Amino acid sequence: MELHIAKDPAQLSENVAAWISNYIQEVLQDQEKFTFVLSGGNTPKQLYSLLAKPPYAEIIPWEKIHFFWGDERAVPFEDERNNARMAYDVLLDKVPVNPDNIHVMRTDIGPEQSAQEYEQILRKYFKDEELTFDLVLLGMGDDGHTLSLFPGMPVVHEEEAWVKAFFLPAQDMYRITLTAPVVNDAACVLFLTTGGNKALTLKSVIEGTYDADKFPSQLIRPQEGELHWFVDEAAASAMEL
Repeated sequence: MELHIAKDPAQLSENVAAWISNYIQEVLQDQEKFTFVLSGGNTPKQLYSLLAKPPYAEIIPWEKIHFFWGDERAVPFEDERNNARMAYDVLLDKVPVNPDNIHVMRTDIGPEQSAQEYEQILRKYFKDEELTFDLVLLGMGDDGHTLSLFPGMPVVHEEEAWVKAFFLPAQDMYRITLTAPVVNDAACVLFLTTGGNKALTLKSVIEGTYDADKFPSQLIRPQEGELHWFVDEAAASAMEL
């Protein structure tokens, strides 16, 4: 695991944008396409808006990138809480991506059906591959959740399925999410975490005893791939560095 600390969220976003751009170009020297799992929530918004502007809008070979999502709220695409909509608004509508390479988690069908369909897409896509995604971008909630893997929920213990749908009573909605097994087979996982409100949780996740029921972010430990935590000083403030 590599820890990268930046002064504040703005500097963090700059650092991550440069890192991702370099990584994409490096990987594409050896292969024809790049698979990128996008994260929802507020933390990546600033990153996406940087990637959508020069120099990254020009130097990243967008047409070679295949986009996937880590999780989705089962709300219509038009709903501002929809993760895919946010990514389109801030990034995908602003750069020359190939529409056929964008794989959203559908919310115009039932959540269970959507999860099964997404699982089939992924199993077909990676059927002959040793690893899954080239890059998975994740966030961490102040409760230690990542993706839609929330503390105490059965999905935390999923070991077979790559995609699951379930009802989250605390939010009174269905969620669709990638599971730990498919993410842990990725080539590279990057957590993006900011804010003093996450400092104690971040310390527990990285330095504390393993308790995935309490801190599901601890589940993410790539088998063969890299794990990077990009955090700001506020988020890192409780750690023993």
